[in-house]
Amino acid sequence: MNILIPLVVAVPLLWLGHVIYSRYIEKLFKMDDSIPTPAHALRDDMDFVPTKPFVLFGHHFASIAGGGPIIGPTLALLYGFVPVWIWIIFGAIFIGAVHDMTALFASIRERGRSMAEVAGATLGRSASLIFLSFTFIMLLMLTSVFLKLTAASLTSLVPTAAINVDPASTPVGVIIDNGIPKFVIGGIASTSVIIITLFSPLLGYLLYKRSIKVFYASVLCIIVGTISVITGFFCPIRIDSGTWMILLSIYTIFAAGIPVWLVLQPRDFTNVFLLYGGMLLLIAAIVCAGLGGETLSAPMFSVAQGDSKIGPVFPMLFITIACGAISGLHALVSGGTSAKQLSKESHVRIIGYGSMVLEAGLALLVAITVGSGVDFTYYLGTVYPSSGQSGNPILGFAIGMGGLVNKGLGMSPVLGTVLGILMVEGFVVTTLDTAVRLNRYLLEELWALIFKNVPGIMKNFIFNSIICVGAMFALAHSNTIMELWGIFGAANQLLAALTLIAVTAWLAIRKRRALVVLIPAVFMMAVTLTALVWMLFTKYIPSSNWVLFSADVVLIILALGVLSIGIRFVGRLKTATSSLRQVEKYL
Repeated sequence: MNILIPLVVAVPLLWLGHVIYSRYIEKLFKMDDSIPTPAHALRDDMDFVPTKPFVLFGHHFASIAGGGPIIGPTLALLYGFVPVWIWIIFGAIFIGAVHDMTALFASIRERGRSMAEVAGATLGRSASLIFLSFTFIMLLMLTSVFLKLTAASLTSLVPTAAINVDPASTPVGVIIDNGIPKFVIGGIASTSVIIITLFSPLLGYLLYKRSIKVFYASVLCIIVGTISVITGFFCPIRIDSGTWMILLSIYTIFAAGIPVWLVLQPRDFTNVFLLYGGMLLLIAAIVCAGLGGETLSAPMFSVAQGDSKIGPVFPMLFITIACGAISGLHALVSGGTSAKQLSKESHVRIIGYGSMVLEAGLALLVAITVGSGVDFTYYLGTVYPSSGQSGNPILGFAIGMGGLVNKGLGMSPVLGTVLGILMVEGFVVTTLDTAVRLNRYLLEELWALIFKNVPGIMKNFIFNSIICVGAMFALAHSNTIMELWGIFGAANQLLAALTLIAVTAWLAIRKRRALVVLIPAVFMMAVTLTALVWMLFTKYIPSSNWVLFSADVVLIILALGVLSIGIRFVGRLKTATSSLRQVEKYL
């Protein structure tokens, strides 16, 4: 199949979803710009900050995308290109974007509260407590995976033989690792992320204290991002993976509590231009290579091969692509940060639905890139090695990008591989500190539910951040990326199902049509519970991985608890409706 075909078919479908389906959801919530959003009503210039939509979109997109839409499709391509394409496109239009937009709407209507608080307001205090506990575990899994991914992307070494380029013809440094010459790609990314992070407070000051125009801020971000990459080529910073994990953990302890405008938002805004640039480069490469007759090297269907290495296509495909089609993390970003920064209700459609559509586009670009930019046999050896070594999906994507831009644009495959690593780095770092910040919020909410008078130390953001980061580091240190990805994907998708259940209840109380949310909720609940049970008996018990076994069991128990509460809620709602009708007969 020509690589242009899946892109040309997908773009109008995603566009129609954003133009038509999102407007239906907007009417369902009765969008009204005259209602003050929490950013204005509760403004404190720390968490509640009215933000220009273009800036907020960049922050929101960088936070929700993470490494998920890159790692997930890269791993899932083992099932074949067609199953991956179908789930990404139709999953995003009818499930993922609906989940994101409705969660954001419900959160701003509830004064910027998290989805755990929205669940409590609709389903009761027990639901809120279960939701908080479940979400904390999910975020712990997510931050552990992304801590591992960040350290991996910042220390990546690519064998020169994999790119087939004379090392002397490129400015990228080469070292000998275990007797194999390798390009020091991760050192370039390390320099870039350090420069962008150090620049962020200045950008935040200019945006929020000096009120410079977004256009000038964007130009400045592009200049700084470019300089950071160029500097990385000449001054790559080499730090080993373990040290990076420690440094990132220390950084996130403090990043989780400082004002969002100081580091988190401006760094995301700067990083997102690297992401936008990478996506545009991939689009250009796909178009040019497609016009030149380039075809997919990945098989259209390879379900049996996927079944043997990942698990049955149902349910494992739907949790392997944990982002790009639907992700529970998005609801946490919506309620945790974006709902507190949204300036007008009319911005919900572009921030909620639009960003999910863009993420689906990214996931599709990744699938096409890996499916055409690297030979499928080499893909298998890199992502699913048979030698007992840990697979490296980050390297698989980066080499695929290097191969595609070389075929389509004639660009050096080394430079393309560097840009691929930078794309992953830009996503995973932004998601890492956003997720730790969200987990800090959840702990504060949990203490408020447990204690009538919360002890002073439990209100301190450093105390709560240390708990979140300490647990994150311990889990990441004791498991590989591949071991963590399955449980993270299941937890992430289950959180999405629980969010959809909470939004369904929120709409039902207000007598709004909720079928558009309820159907995705039922489907995702069936998928994720099946996946958790399958992994429990085929992976964690046979391998005696009791940490992930325990997490799996707890997730199943909490999910069944929310289901039980949801069923009781439906019963109460029917009883209340029946009683109302009886009263109306006598009026």
